Amino acid sequence: MTWHVDHLPTPCYVVDRQLLNQNLAVLDRVQQAAGCKILLALKGFAMWSLFPQIRQTLAGASASSLNEARLAAEEFGGETHVYAPAYRDEEFQAILRYADHLVFNSFSQWRRFRDAVQGAGRAISSGLRVNPGYAEVEVELYNPCAPGSRLGIPASQFEPESLDGIEGLHFHALCEQGADVLARVLAHVEARFGRHIHGLRWVNFGGGHHLTRPGYDVDLLVREIVRFREKYGVRVYLEPGEAIALNTGVLVASVLDIVHNEMDIAILDTSATAHMPDVLEMPYRPEVQGAGQAGQFTHTYRLAGLTCLAGDVIGDYSFPAPLAIGQKLVFLDMAHYTMVKNTAFNGVPLPAIAIIDSASNAFTLVRQFGYEDYRNRLS
Repeated sequence: MTWHVDHLPTPCYVVDRQLLNQNLAVLDRVQQAAGCKILLALKGFAMWSLFPQIRQTLAGASASSLNEARLAAEEFGGETHVYAPAYRDEEFQAILRYADHLVFNSFSQWRRFRDAVQGAGRAISSGLRVNPGYAEVEVELYNPCAPGSRLGIPASQFEPESLDGIEGLHFHALCEQGADVLARVLAHVEARFGRHIHGLRWVNFGGGHHLTRPGYDVDLLVREIVRFREKYGVRVYLEPGEAIALNTGVLVASVLDIVHNEMDIAILDTSATAHMPDVLEMPYRPEVQGAGQAGQFTHTYRLAGLTCLAGDVIGDYSFPAPLAIGQKLVFLDMAHYTMVKNTAFNGVPLPAIAIIDSASNAFTLVRQFGYEDYRNRLS
C-alpha cells in the first residue's frame, strides 16, 4: 500500500491492521492444514495493543524472560511458552505463575528447577531445547547452531536417562528461511534425537520460519509438519516472530538537515542504532518508499541518524526530486525487531507507535514517549 503520512508525528512506527490480517490468514491456513499450533514470539513483535486481533488466530505466545512471560499471560492469553538460556533463582517462582510450557536449555537447569516445576500447583509441561548441530544461517550473530553455541543440548551431551518428567523437545535453527531449509534441519533433528521423541507429547520447531513472505512454500511446510506429527505422534508448535508482522508496518521519519561531505547527507530524526538496530547488526538496507538504489534516480543522499555514533547510517538512496528539510520519509517493513529492540541511546526519543486500518483509513496514535520514559530507565 501507499502510506500517507503527512499528519503523523515523527519518528513513528505505524502498523496496518489489514496487512496484519493478511499474514494471520496465512498462519491460520498452516494451522488448519497441518494440525499444528503457531505462537507469537514476543522477541520479534510485542505490540500488545494488537494482541486482541492476533489472538483470534494464534494459540498463544512464546517468551524468553519473566517480563515477556507476564506480558504473554496477562495481555495475550492462550498458551504461554517460556524458554531462556538460563533461569534466575529469584525470578523462577514468578515464571511458574505464567508458564504453560517451560523449556530448559540444559539438563543441569532441568535438575535444578524440576522440583519447583512439579510442585508449582498447576500443570506445566516441561521440555528441553536441543541443538541439531546443523543450520544454514549465514550471519553468525543469528546462528543458534554455530560452533560453540550456548543454545540447546548437543546430541553428544543428551541424557536419555534423565527424561523423566520431560514432555517435549524444542529446537531453533532457522533465520528468515523457507520450508526447504526446515526440511533439511528436520533430517538432522531426527537423525540425532528422533529415537527420543517417541513417547513425548510435543515438539517445538522454534522460529525463523519466513512463512508469510511472497514465494514461501506453504504446502511443503504443511507436508513436513504432518509427516513429523504422524511419525512421532506429537503435537507440533511453531513460534515465528517476524512472520507475524512481516511487511505490516513502517517507520516514518523527517529530514532535519542536509549537509555535504563528498556527497549529500540527509540527517533524520530517527536512528539506525537506536530505532532499527538490525540495519547495523544484520546488516541490511531497508527499503524507502519512493526511493531507489544510489544513482538510480537523479538525486542521491546518504540517510543518516540523529545520534553521535559515527556509524549511525541507514544507507545510500536516490530520489527523483531533491529532498527538503521537513520532508517525511517512510522506511518499509519496520514492525518486527524494531519496537522490541530499540533504545534511548543519546536520549533520542523513542518513536511513537500508531495503528492504521487501511480499509477504513482509521488512525490511532497508541503511544508517544517523552522525557520521563528516558529518565525512568536510568538512576
